[in-house]
Amino acid sequence: MSVEFEISESFPVPPQVVYETWLDSAGHAAMTGSPASASEVAGGEFTAHDGYINGKNLELVPGKLIRQSWRTQQFADSDPDSELEITLEPEGTG
Repeated sequence: MSVEFEISESFPVPPQVVYETWLDSAGHAAMTGSPASASEVAGGEFTAHDGYINGKNLELVPGKLIRQSWRTQQFADSDPDSELEITLEPEGTG
């Protein structure tokens, strides 16, 4: 079963700052409050929430797009990966 949903959020910083923070280990950990290892390259692997989540960067467009596949430790081997797409757009001065 496939479930799709969309969330929209605004941050008072330029899109490039969100992009760089999401793909930086220390920055991602600071945002989530949990240990993370990140990669800044397409095809690179990452972990979040102290290894509970692991995944891969599928597509990266600096300052504009982050597309990742991910799964938790609770996924069965037969379960498909989840996908996350983050589209970044400037709004106002941020």
